[in-house]
Amino acid sequence: MTKFSILDLAPIKEGGDAKQALDESVEISQCAEGWGYSRYWVAEHHNMKGIASAATSLVISHIASNTSDIRVGAGGIMLPNHTPLIIAEQFGTLATLHGNRIDLGLGRAPGTDQNTMLALRRSGTEDVSEFPRNVVELQQYLKPAETDQAIIATPGEGTNIPIYILGSSLFGAQLAGMLGLPFAFASHFAPGALHQALEIYRSSFKPSDQLKNPYVILGFNVCAADDYDTALFHRSSSIKSIINLRLGNPGKLPRPEKNLEGRLNESERHIVTQMSKCSAVGDAEDLEAEIFRFLETTQADEIIFNCSIFDHEARLKSFEITGQVMDRIRLSENKLKNVSSKSANA
Repeated sequence: MTKFSILDLAPIKEGGDAKQALDESVEISQCAEGWGYSRYWVAEHHNMKGIASAATSLVISHIASNTSDIRVGAGGIMLPNHTPLIIAEQFGTLATLHGNRIDLGLGRAPGTDQNTMLALRRSGTEDVSEFPRNVVELQQYLKPAETDQAIIATPGEGTNIPIYILGSSLFGAQLAGMLGLPFAFASHFAPGALHQALEIYRSSFKPSDQLKNPYVILGFNVCAADDYDTALFHRSSSIKSIINLRLGNPGKLPRPEKNLEGRLNESERHIVTQMSKCSAVGDAEDLEAEIFRFLETTQADEIIFNCSIFDHEARLKSFEITGQVMDRIRLSENKLKNVSSKSANA
């Protein structure tokens, strides 16, 4: 059955602060645990006024400390900003503290602008070809140490933390397939290359110690409410945020506006159209139809939901409805599986 999870950017709202954002993330993760979500990922971004998860490993530790069973991890760590050893030690510490609940998603983008890269003490001239080498080095630190191994991650060595390759282009698909790792594609904001990336990943996949068969996680935007008009109203915050980002003016998550989409210009409507390709907005029936269609088309093993809603209670409601929808979809999948099994054995 298809797993379902949450990607949280810990959005800082207009009139709010980072403490509020992180407190709300903790409450959402606690509720998600009870609603059947498989994992709760946060993402590394820097110099972003509207995102509170820059110190990603610390946020992961905070959420893991306030939950019991749900997997917690990075979606993802931007490896060009760090040395593999540092990440092995950070996530090795997380695994030591929280057991087999920690995931490590890795991306090759810096997650920020050029000036901030320099402030992170990166040169800004790193060769993309270094990313695969760094992933392999990081994997080695997390395995049991070899005889006479000169550098050992402590904690980290022997934890075998599962690694996921993140991507919004074809590069990540090729690398994940080559290394035999799970692949998480950012279809929630970069849907254009989705189907080609899936084809490349699945056709190039080579089994590894971590994974015997391809495993795909796909990003998907949701904004659910008891009725379509309410969901559309709440989605306006996300629309404004995305438009501001694309226009080079990122900021805190804006307050929602009624009838926003009717006032957008042509270029803004184009942004919304692109954003909506891997999205669902409306009530439970609306979501079920769109998510089911998306899963049928992609055959994803897991879907990870992003939901940017200004009102905290409305955001909780959206994730609760989405969880209920996924329970129904999974029930349908199970029924189809049983029917197929009976037909095969007939």
